[in-house]
Amino acid sequence: MLLVVEDVHRADEESLGALRGLLAHPPVGLRVVLTYRPEELARPGLVLGAAVGYPAEMVLLRLRLGPLEEDEVRRMAVEVLGEDRCSPQFVTRLYERSGGVAQAVADLVAELRTSGPRPGGKPMAVGRARLTARHVDEAAVPVRLMELVVGRMAGLDDQTRRLVWAAAVLDEAATEDELSSVAALSVEDGRVALTAALCEAVLHELRLGQYGFRVPMEAAAVYQLLPGPVRRELHGRAAEVLAARRPVPQARLARHQLGAGRTADWLQSVETAAREAADSGNQLAIALLEDMLAYPGVPQANRARLALMLARSGYSGLRSDQTVEVLRRLVDSPELPAVVRGEIRLELGLLIGNQVGRGSEGRKELIKATEELSTRPALAARAMSALALPCWPRGALADNLAWLARAEATAAESGDAVVQAAVAANRVTVLLSLGDPEGWRLLEQLPRESDDVRILQHSARGLTNAVDAAVWLGEFARARELLAEAPELLTRSGDVYGEQGVQSTALHLDLVTGHWAALTARARAHVAEVGETPYISADAMLVLGVLALAKGDWSQASFWLAGAVGPSEEGGPVPVVAAASGGRVRLALARKDLGAAAQGAAEAWERVRAKGVWVWAAELAPWAVEATARAGEPGTARDMVDEFAAGIENRQAPAATAALTWCRGLLAAIGGEFPVAAERFRRARACYQALPRPYEAALAAEAAGRCDALADSPQTTAGMTQLTAAAQEFEDLGATWDVARVRAELRAHPSAEHRPLGRPRYGDRLSPREQEVAQLASAGLSNREIAATLHLSPRTVEQHVARALKKSGAVSRHDLALKRSESDEGSTP
Repeated sequence: MLLVVEDVHRADEESLGALRGLLAHPPVGLRVVLTYRPEELARPGLVLGAAVGYPAEMVLLRLRLGPLEEDEVRRMAVEVLGEDRCSPQFVTRLYERSGGVAQAVADLVAELRTSGPRPGGKPMAVGRARLTARHVDEAAVPVRLMELVVGRMAGLDDQTRRLVWAAAVLDEAATEDELSSVAALSVEDGRVALTAALCEAVLHELRLGQYGFRVPMEAAAVYQLLPGPVRRELHGRAAEVLAARRPVPQARLARHQLGAGRTADWLQSVETAAREAADSGNQLAIALLEDMLAYPGVPQANRARLALMLARSGYSGLRSDQTVEVLRRLVDSPELPAVVRGEIRLELGLLIGNQVGRGSEGRKELIKATEELSTRPALAARAMSALALPCWPRGALADNLAWLARAEATAAESGDAVVQAAVAANRVTVLLSLGDPEGWRLLEQLPRESDDVRILQHSARGLTNAVDAAVWLGEFARARELLAEAPELLTRSGDVYGEQGVQSTALHLDLVTGHWAALTARARAHVAEVGETPYISADAMLVLGVLALAKGDWSQASFWLAGAVGPSEEGGPVPVVAAASGGRVRLALARKDLGAAAQGAAEAWERVRAKGVWVWAAELAPWAVEATARAGEPGTARDMVDEFAAGIENRQAPAATAALTWCRGLLAAIGGEFPVAAERFRRARACYQALPRPYEAALAAEAAGRCDALADSPQTTAGMTQLTAAAQEFEDLGATWDVARVRAELRAHPSAEHRPLGRPRYGDRLSPREQEVAQLASAGLSNREIAATLHLSPRTVEQHVARALKKSGAVSRHDLALKRSESDEGSTP
C-alpha cells in the first residue's frame, strides 16, 4: 500500500494530526511519501508540526531535491523550444536566472515560447528567432514566481523588508555588512533583519558568509516592487559599497551609479570598464558600450570616442545586432566629422560583411569609407585591403586585385606598421584564395611575435584565412598544421571571432576528410552557439547539409544547405555558396527534378563566373555539369568544363584538379564513351584518395563501376568490384542513402558467379531490400524518392515499407527509425 501526500507544508492542523497518528501506528505494508518545502514549514524541522512516535522498525529516509544541473535545464528548454533555438548562451543564462529550480525553468521557457515558431512547425529562417542571453534578461518574471515572492514579502517587518530590498538592488551574493549598509541599518538591526529574512526563506546563504536570492529572478520580482525614490536611494548606497571593494567592479558599479542618477560617474565607470574589457578581449566591452551609446544622455563630445571603441571591439567579437544599429545611427549623424564617420564606417562595413553576413552591404560601406578617409591614408588602406578579399560576393576578381594594389601602395606611403600588417594579411588571403603558391611564402612572413596586439590580430586573421583557403584548395596537410598553430596566436591577440572561425573551418575539414563520427552533433552545437554570425556558421551548416544528404534526410539537407547559402546568395561567402549550391543541385537531381537542377546549376555557375575564382567551383562543377547535360544541353556542359579547366590552369588546387577529372569523365559518359569515362573516373578516384577525400573517392568509384557495367565489356567484373568497394566505403562513412543506391546498382548488374539460384526465405527477418527501404524510409524519404534511389516502382516500395513495419513491430516510419536504432545498438559486429 502506497500513500503519497504532496505539499505537506500547506496542511492544516487536523490533517497533520491524522498523519501523525497514521505514522505512529501504521498498518502492515504501508509505504508513505511526503513532499514539502522545508522553508515553509510552520515549525522548522518538524514536517508534521510536532514530533511523531515512529515505530522502531520503520525506515525513515529524507531526500532533498536540489536544483537542476545545466544539462537538465538544456533538455527542458530543447523539449519545448527546439534545439535550433537554444544557443549555449541562452541555456547558460536560463540556468543562472532560474537558479536551476525546475518550476522556474518551466515557467520561463513557457514565457519565451511565444518568441518564435514551435518545434516541429515550419522551419525558421536560419539565424532568426534564435534565443540568446538577452531574451532571458528581458523576459518578464513569471506570474507564479512573482506571486510567491510577494506572498513571502507580505509577512516581513519594515527593517527586514528594507534589507531584502537591498539584496534585490545589489542582485548578487553580498555579506551581512554590505546588505546592512545598503539598507541603512545598524549592525545589530541588520543582523536581526537578515536572520528573519533567512528564517522566512526569502534570502538564503549562497556561500559562506554571503547572502542573496536562491533564484536570481526573485531579485527582479522584488526590484519591480520598489518605489522609484527608494530604488534610487538604494542604488546610491550600493554604489558606495561597490566602490569600496578591491578591485572595484567597474561594470556593476556603473549600473548602480546610473540607477542613482549619477550620470557623470556612470559615464566614467562604463568607459573604464569597457576599456579594461576591450584590452582583455572580453565581450563585456561590447554590451557596455552599446548600452551607453543607446542612452540619450551621453554628451555628443563623448560619442565619437565611445563609438570608435565600440566599433573596434565589435569587429573582433561576435555579432550583435544592437552594435550594428548603434553604429548605423552614428555614421548617419551629420554632427560627426567626416573622418570620424569614415573610421566608424570602416568598422561597420567589416562588421556587417563578416559577422552579420551581408557581404554586398558591407562592401558598399567600405567603399564609402575610403572616400571619407581620404585624409587618413592608413585607415583608407585598411578599407581598400578589405575590399580586395575575393570572398565578398560583389565585385569581380579584377576589382579585388585593383583594390589590393591601391591598398599596398597607400599602406606603404602611410608608414603605419599596423596597417601594413593588415594589408599583408589580406594579400596572403587573396593569393591563397586563388591557389597561388606565393601565398604560402608570404604567410610565413606575417609577424607572429609582435608586442602590438593590433598587429597580432592581423597576423592571426591572415593565419585563419589561410586555414580556410587550404581546406577549399584541398591542401589538407597544411590545413591541419595551421589549425594546430592558430589557437595560441588567436588567444594572444584576443580575437574571439577568429577563434570561432577556426572551429567552423575544422568542422569543414573533418567533413571533407571523412572524419564523420559525431560530426553532426558537433556541427549542430556550433550552429547553436554562433548561428547569429552567418559567416562563421556557414561552414557548419554546409557540413550538416552534406551529411543529411548522404544519410538520405533530404528535408534536413534542403534546410541546412539553404542556411549555408543564406537568405540571399549575394550575401554569403563565395566558396560556401558555391559548395552549398552544388549540394542543392545534387539534391534536385536525386529528386528527378531536372528543371530545378539545371536552373540551379546555371545560376550558381554564373555567380562563380562573375567572381572569377574558379578553384572555388570544385564542389559545384561535377553536379552542375551533370545537371546541365541531363537537361539536354551537352554542348553547354562541355563549355562549362572548358571554362573550369582554363580557370584553374597553373593554380595549385588539388581539389579543383580532382573535380576537373571527374567532370571530364562525365563528358565521356554523356557521349557514350563508357570505357574512357570509367578510366577518367578511376583517375578522379585516385586524386581524391590522395587528398584524401573518401566520400568523393567513393562517388568516383561508383561512377567508374557504373560505366564499366554499361560498357558490357570484360571490365564488367572490375566494375562490380568498384561498386562493391564504393558501397563499403559509403557504409564506413555512414552514408545511408549512397549505400542503398549503390547496392541497388549491384543487384541490377549481378555477375554470373554471384547470381542467386533461387529466392532465399527470410521469415521474420528483413530481407536486404527491405532493410534498404527501411533505412531510407526512416531517414524521411517519401516512397517516390525511395523508388527513384533504388530503381523500384512506388508500389513496390510501399509493399516493402509495409513488410518492414510489420516485421519490426513499428507503427510508423518514425517508430521504424527508433526500432532500427535499438536494433543497431543491440547488435554486435
